[in-house]
Amino acid sequence: MNGDPVVRVRGLRTQFGDHVVHDGLDLDLRRGEILGVVGGSGTGKSVLLRAIVGLEACQGGTIEVLGKQIGTLSGPDRRALEQRWGVMFQDGALFSSLTVRENVEVPLKAVAGLSDAQRQGLAELKISMAGLPWKANGNYPSDLSGGMRKRAGLARALALDPEIVFLDEPTAGLDPIGASAFDKLIVTLRDALNLSVFLVTHDLDTLHACCDRVAVLAERKVLATGTMAQMLQVDHPWVHEYFHGPRARAATDGIPDKD
Repeated sequence: MNGDPVVRVRGLRTQFGDHVVHDGLDLDLRRGEILGVVGGSGTGKSVLLRAIVGLEACQGGTIEVLGKQIGTLSGPDRRALEQRWGVMFQDGALFSSLTVRENVEVPLKAVAGLSDAQRQGLAELKISMAGLPWKANGNYPSDLSGGMRKRAGLARALALDPEIVFLDEPTAGLDPIGASAFDKLIVTLRDALNLSVFLVTHDLDTLHACCDRVAVLAERKVLATGTMAQMLQVDHPWVHEYFHGPRARAATDGIPDKD
């Protein structure tokens, strides 16, 4: 991992009507790192993710991904850039009428020159990489548990061999064993595929298990960034309560209070 940013957000402003979500927000995702993005309800964690990938309009600021400024790209250039990242939404966002393999094949249809057999084989490979059993290829989303749907969503996010993966609450709704297994999978895939990972979460265990750095959203901006150990030193009421509160004890056990 080096300091080269693959996502660079500067002065971001997002709002819905009169409600301002972000104002003057700055954030970097460094190449090869797993960045955990946390914040209280209404701080716009998912809105930030969606703004970076172009699913939410911005009212100010700039977003640069892999050296390209999002707002200035033509249609073909934008589509080419989008093929260099993958997104896993919180609910998986799978097509209910398609099997898991067919869901993962959807982004692969944009790749010219692939035969049906090649596309199917690539989809099956990604499904295996996401930790799903062979029989899941033919299952429909309704046949899957919540954890399996998340893994299917992750397989689809990996379909085009992305350089960046955006994960929205990947462990939400999972039991502790399933969440821990997913945390380990994220780290394994990052290391194996040299991914950069933008991870929205509220799960302190995930922050501790996965993340190289944490970014805290509060007061319409990124209030603090740093390692988990550095977060313990941030003198802000919400940050202190989040990282020192009752639910933080297990996740931060063993992290020194001083750097």
